[in-house]
Amino acid sequence: MTFYVYILANYADGPMYVGHTDDIGWRAWEHREGLKPGFTRRYRIKRLVYMEPHDSRESAFERERAIKRWRRE
Repeated sequence: MTFYVYILANYADGPMYVGHTDDIGWRAWEHREGLKPGFTRRYRIKRLVYMEPHDSRESAFERERAIKRWRRE
């Protein structure tokens, strides 16, 4: 099974969201349709701008945490 780390945004220099999933198509659709309450629905973050595959859930989770520590610059 493949797992994905992904970044969503709505426009340049706007808010971004980083997450991981095992079904990127379904998860992107959920964000785009605003089906779940939370950060992405509140800030209308809908555009998938980046994704990378991983072989395990653990490696995807570690990569997500590493990306969340990045500085915006």
